[in-house]
Amino acid sequence: MNESKHLPAADLRIIENLTLGGIHRRKGEEELFTTYMYFIHEGMRKFPLSEDESFDAYSDTILSAIEKIANGSFERASSLKTWLYKIFHNKSVDLLRKKATNKNKVHQTVSITDMLVHVSDAAKSIVQKLADQADEKLLKQRLAEIGDTCHQLLQLSAEGHTDKEIASLMEYKTADVVKTSRLRCLEKLRRLYNPT
Repeated sequence: MNESKHLPAADLRIIENLTLGGIHRRKGEEELFTTYMYFIHEGMRKFPLSEDESFDAYSDTILSAIEKIANGSFERASSLKTWLYKIFHNKSVDLLRKKATNKNKVHQTVSITDMLVHVSDAAKSIVQKLADQADEKLLKQRLAEIGDTCHQLLQLSAEGHTDKEIASLMEYKTADVVKTSRLRCLEKLRRLYNPT
């Protein structure tokens, strides 16, 4: 492609790995995630976001970018950095709007699917929350549907293993990659509970 000629070599390497799949895809995901992690602090500086909120916006950005690159919808009209920052900016603004809207709601009921989206590391794991809701049978069905890797990652997390321990056990490059992978797995699980 002619458009690819002006992309930096690092961008082309990440794009190629993400489109190849398998071990290459995981390598591309890790490189993409770690290369632009400084966006998290940029989000905290530019927007009134906590570190966790900025991390969530960044994780959503990376997940969206991985999907677009893997399915070929990244047009390569700009560098990955420029393109990712536009996505990150929009995700951060969306998060701020959502926070403002939620502050205006007096009575809020929280569904399981909402908990899946907003679960924090400090909170009880989603697997335990769903089990507490007497939904164990359905949970087991859904966990079987999200794939062995996600199932294992969520299981280890539910058993109390840290991201660092999971990274070692499952051969991920860093604990941050485990956190992003867990978010991706939780999103898959959420979609199974609420496909709309």
